[in-house]
Amino acid sequence: MKKDFFKYQAQTTNTPLAIEISHAKGNFVFDTNGKKYLDFIAGVSANTLGHTNPKITNAIKKQVDSYLHVMVYGEFIQEKPVALAKLLVDNLPKNLNQVYLVNSGTEATEGALKLAKRVTKRSELIAAKNSYHGNTQGAMSVCGAEIQNRAFRPLLPNVKFIQFNNFDAIAKITNKTAAVILETIQGGAGFIVPKPNYLKKIKERCEEVGALLILDEIQSGIGRTGKLFEFMNHNMSPDIIITGKGLGGGLPIGAFIASAEMLAQFKENPKLGHITTFGGNPLVAASALVTLQEVIQTDIMQEVVAKEQLFKKLLKHPKIKEIRGKGLMLAMMVDSPELASKVILRCLDKGLLLFWLLFEGRAVRITPPLTISEQEIEIGCAIILEVLDAC
Repeated sequence: MKKDFFKYQAQTTNTPLAIEISHAKGNFVFDTNGKKYLDFIAGVSANTLGHTNPKITNAIKKQVDSYLHVMVYGEFIQEKPVALAKLLVDNLPKNLNQVYLVNSGTEATEGALKLAKRVTKRSELIAAKNSYHGNTQGAMSVCGAEIQNRAFRPLLPNVKFIQFNNFDAIAKITNKTAAVILETIQGGAGFIVPKPNYLKKIKERCEEVGALLILDEIQSGIGRTGKLFEFMNHNMSPDIIITGKGLGGGLPIGAFIASAEMLAQFKENPKLGHITTFGGNPLVAASALVTLQEVIQTDIMQEVVAKEQLFKKLLKHPKIKEIRGKGLMLAMMVDSPELASKVILRCLDKGLLLFWLLFEGRAVRITPPLTISEQEIEIGCAIILEVLDAC
């Protein structure tokens, strides 16, 4: 299988981890040799409830027996997508009252950018340096990392970048700005958390000049920081939110959420202003609905804060400079990219899955499923400390 993997499947790097997967259960992944790995990655924050969660798999099986794809998005009424959209809206501020379901976070970014231009009739977009919102060309245009973008230019014109958490830069948002798009916690840059009142001041400036605020909650949402969405910790509400990753429970999904008044503008001038064939797929929606119900209706979000505190209590070592991030979206910072890579690869050998961040080489990603137990946290942290001692 490994030979065919490299021969037939296009690669994203020259050095994939290349574990041959047999199965996964709970918070563990198993390879074809029977080796067991404790999962501190969660499919890069996607497997909110771990692997093969019985409620998710039962919902998927039931939907398979009913029907799969029947029509392009927005034409037929299907139970699971409708229920998913309603549950999202029921747990959001009043201005975020309609959901457009798509296939991925990057597609949600594309839809949100189009919507902002359509609503404001402006073209200028403002994003943060070292941001990441996806890898299609529109989404790349608002990613503030030239090392990623330069090989694919020209991208969208009229995009400006500001430094995340810099209050003075807020003045660059003007009456020419269609939208400001920010990650609620910067992911690829190193899990950078907003300073107090930063997001609130951004929103106030947007209101002053008639711009929209888009918050990217693709990674920070669905309970990962202890709230359904991280913006709920900041005493403000954006105009549009983007979600994906953890919403699907292990299946591909995305959504952008705004007011019904805004989203109505996709229906005319022109008609079909945004379309998708598989967005709102009933199988994916069934998985997402159960995932969202579990996150909202159980204590899993409340437990995230205690689990964060346990990680920070246990991960004390001279080679650990700080633990960035929030909830179960954590980055263990070390002195160098070389040390980070050693830790990740040696922990892999010892049966612990860790990963890198996109732009910050000194970071070690720790984003386990929200279902991770305190005992599993202790086991994983002990492996990390053992590896750091050996390094």
